[in-house]
Amino acid sequence: MRVPVELLAATPTGPWSLALMALLVLGDAFFVVIPGEIAVTALGALAVSSGTPPLWAVILCAAAAAMLGDTACYLIGRFVGIERWRWMRAPRVRQALSWAQRRLDTGTATVLFTARFVPFARLAINLVAGASRIHPPRYFAVVALAATGWAAYQAAVGAAIAAILPGGPLVAIPVSIVVAIGIGLLIDLGTRRPRR
Repeated sequence: MRVPVELLAATPTGPWSLALMALLVLGDAFFVVIPGEIAVTALGALAVSSGTPPLWAVILCAAAAAMLGDTACYLIGRFVGIERWRWMRAPRVRQALSWAQRRLDTGTATVLFTARFVPFARLAINLVAGASRIHPPRYFAVVALAATGWAAYQAAVGAAIAAILPGGPLVAIPVSIVVAIGIGLLIDLGTRRPRR
């Protein structure tokens, strides 16, 4: 059975597209395999190529979900700690948490802001920030700025691709997803080299 092209193009513009994207971004704060970045980039492309949902709504919802996810990780670190569960004591996780602690000791605001753009680093940094009991008002202010910057950046990648490429959402969304994955891979490569 063939699905009409119009139906495929209209599906992401429905009322649940922002809610689904927000859930993916929220889940991405805990599980790096969830494609939160890709969802924001795809909806950014859709916003420009079809006009729905509005780009400002994509950025606002993505920023709110990112801040909520990062804050939840902070609260887990603050009230549960970073050694309670067995997975937290695994050698690779301990290494990541130690790395996060060293980074937070050298520049809290810079590290919190930068970590929002690096998937596994954001989880470790936010857990350690909570466990380190970084002053909540300072933490929330930096995380709000980081989440908004991240959401605007991710949506702008999709929006720029949609503005450049002709063909509407059926072209802009897949291309923006490929670009988002490529940017993610480059960031991962760039963050691995200094650690070696």
